[in-house]
Amino acid sequence: MSIDVGGIDDGVRKNAMGLLARAAAAIPRADQRLAVAIDDFFLPEEARLDDRTRAALATAITGMTGAVETALRQHAARLLAGRGEPELAQALVSDHRPVLDRLVSAGLMRDTELMRELVGRVRADVLGEALPVQAPDEPDWPSLLARLAQSPDSVVASSAMALLAAESRRRAAPPGEAQGWSDLPAELHHRLVWWVAAALRERNSEDAGDNVVLLDRALAEAALRQVGAHDEGDRVESAAMRLAAAVDAHADELATLLVEALADRRLPLFIAFIAHALGLDYGETRDIALDPAGDQLWPVLRALELDRSAIARIGLALTEADPRRDVEAFADRLDAIAELPAASARIALAPLLLHPDYRAAMRSLARGGAA
Repeated sequence: MSIDVGGIDDGVRKNAMGLLARAAAAIPRADQRLAVAIDDFFLPEEARLDDRTRAALATAITGMTGAVETALRQHAARLLAGRGEPELAQALVSDHRPVLDRLVSAGLMRDTELMRELVGRVRADVLGEALPVQAPDEPDWPSLLARLAQSPDSVVASSAMALLAAESRRRAAPPGEAQGWSDLPAELHHRLVWWVAAALRERNSEDAGDNVVLLDRALAEAALRQVGAHDEGDRVESAAMRLAAAVDAHADELATLLVEALADRRLPLFIAFIAHALGLDYGETRDIALDPAGDQLWPVLRALELDRSAIARIGLALTEADPRRDVEAFADRLDAIAELPAASARIALAPLLLHPDYRAAMRSLARGGAA
């Protein structure tokens, strides 16, 4: 029996060639998948994202990019329709393929600053939700944030209300919310907006044809509108820092505030109190608080003159919320932590208190090798 290849029409031949091309492309993809699997297998356990954090991070990334994309599509389409390009406007809003895959394939979502912010925030959210609920020392007292919201000091009260509002917005914001709410620091939000605008341009330029200039103008104007409307002061982290500055706790008040913030399951406020007391930014302090080993957190708490009881309560709360933390190891170290002189802790932390740009420059110089 033989097959007459001469009878194969051009369409079948084209499909066959496409099949062979896909088979050839599958070889390097398989090698790449194997390389990723090997890297993943040899990752140290403490560097891995647990399943809950991974899922929360995926949700955050999808929601943020989706929100920005929806807002850009809608406003750019409105501009195009008003400028006599209804077909191009319709093509822009009717394409429901999200651009996130394109941003990922281009490597843009591997941006170190963006991922540091997102991973840190997601880890803080997961840890905050897992903190044990603790009854107040005084049963009749309202929670810490509620008391601060009722403070006779109007600056403290308004700052506490602003934090409550920011928390409510973050919990309530649905993925892909149409206003383009990304809840990122301003610089990172701007970066994400322009990435999404460029991806939309790439995807729709063929439909635009000779009118691609009009598409560019509409997308750029829509992006500038989002950039201008973004207020990073509305973020939970920013509101927590403003409240910490308004409270401006004395050394003898700080231990109680930190313990109560964790008891209220308000990790951002706990982080902000420490950041304000030390003069650090929120992101750096969040990294310190999230480190399961606590190698910097315990000296930080001693530098702030917290006593053994306060450190024990903080350590136990964090250990109960984070399965990566070893409660027995913490118990074994507690006496040594409590006996660390506050002055010695401050000296040890001195490099941490240098200007962040200065420290970044020194790290860059060190990575370049010895002179």
